[in-house]
Amino acid sequence: MVVTLNLYNWCTTNNSIISIGFFFDSLSSIMILIIVFISSLVQIYSLEYMNQDPHLNRFMSYLALFTFFMLMLVLSDNFLQLFIGWEGVGFCSYLLINFWFTRILANKASLKAMIINRISDVFFILGILLIYLYFNSLDYKLIFDLIPLFVNKKLTFLWFDVNFITLIAFFLFIGAIGKSAQIGFHTWLPDAMEGPTPVSSLLHAATMVTAGIFLIVRCSPIFEYAPFVLFLISIFGALTAFFGAITGFFSIWYKKSYSIFYL
Repeated sequence: MVVTLNLYNWCTTNNSIISIGFFFDSLSSIMILIIVFISSLVQIYSLEYMNQDPHLNRFMSYLALFTFFMLMLVLSDNFLQLFIGWEGVGFCSYLLINFWFTRILANKASLKAMIINRISDVFFILGILLIYLYFNSLDYKLIFDLIPLFVNKKLTFLWFDVNFITLIAFFLFIGAIGKSAQIGFHTWLPDAMEGPTPVSSLLHAATMVTAGIFLIVRCSPIFEYAPFVLFLISIFGALTAFFGAITGFFSIWYKKSYSIFYL
């Protein structure tokens, strides 16, 4: 069952109307439960963990703002509202990683996370612009219903003829792997641990990194008609899992070897 709630019309351009609304289905319901449950636990834990910090109020406000943008992201009924939540969680990530801003490493880590995510977001924006250019709308339901009509449409991109749906799916996929720190865009994630521990548990382990997965699942009607991009998703996912496993294994092995040698 799908329930949509249109709050108000945000702006009207040409023959399209961009609205602010909510989109409830099984996917968004599951994401809401995960976000609210984990955010509640982290905020309760943060009250004790950050109890001695003089800027506790600022920290809690950042966590609440992040939860707001994450809920906006998963509940949006159009790509523009999704992008606002997408950029909002990135902005909150910058604030939380750089919470202890007097530390140079925290400054560098927050800037690194911001810059790398902005690189992938450029592709995400290109995908949204292509969607609006050819569909004259950013509404999920309308776009997903019309996608089969564009299966054979070709575009010229960088002197090559590329399938229209494949190009859109590719741009959305690059945006997703940046936010989810897949291989190639993963370098910002280890440095992001410079923030307080609750930041790592909330943003970089449970909620924010799932935004890329949510985007791909939400846009599955587009990816279904882009087999090449589905192949790339499999390759990137496998390489990321393999790289993460190997890195974790050798990290543990190195620490054990060093401790034995030291003893």
